[in-house]
Amino acid sequence: MSIKLESFILALEQEVANYHTPVVDLIAVQTRDPFKILVATILSARTRDKTTAIASRRLFNEAPDIRALAGLSEEKIRALIRPVGFFNNKTKYLCKLPDALKPYAGKVPDKLEELLKLPGVGRKTANLVLAVAFGIPAICVDTHVHRIMNIWGFVNTKTPESTEKALRKILPIKYWIKINSIIVPFGQERCKPVAPQCNCCLFEQDCPKMSCEYRINFHRKQV
Repeated sequence: MSIKLESFILALEQEVANYHTPVVDLIAVQTRDPFKILVATILSARTRDKTTAIASRRLFNEAPDIRALAGLSEEKIRALIRPVGFFNNKTKYLCKLPDALKPYAGKVPDKLEELLKLPGVGRKTANLVLAVAFGIPAICVDTHVHRIMNIWGFVNTKTPESTEKALRKILPIKYWIKINSIIVPFGQERCKPVAPQCNCCLFEQDCPKMSCEYRINFHRKQV
């Protein structure tokens, strides 16, 4: 490997500085509100950022906090968040969220084990909320982080959860919070799973897995 992990992260951080900011990060900067960050993260699963941003804005106009969300009907929530991916399931998660937060006085908890008890929250969502909403060191591994870390050979894993565990061993803790914010824009705009823009990539000469066929095959194994 000609590029070490920390050097890769540092170079990539500079590369994506002017890329599109992931929607959850944008909401975090704008609001600093754990409730909105949690809800936007739930909505963002398997959904393009543009769609997530529109749905989040519509929902937050009607329900800026957990009390207001509790006052919305299931039909209203569904209409507001459609057409995010799996909107029917996400509607049910959001309907259950007010009751799920009652043990925490309506506040979003800042512990991984407590976040994982909430409807629609898996490790990716929980870790992103910890990192973005609370500034707690946590590694959020979505499909882009999982794919690109494997393409580069920094990890050799089959699932995002395995990638998270592997990165905990090799990634300096100072990068845990921002690793997702760095990798996701790169994966969305440059190192795409299909038709990657290798010819204008900062790492074109060093990438050990430049093959488009490799990327497509890896992507297919994950879906």
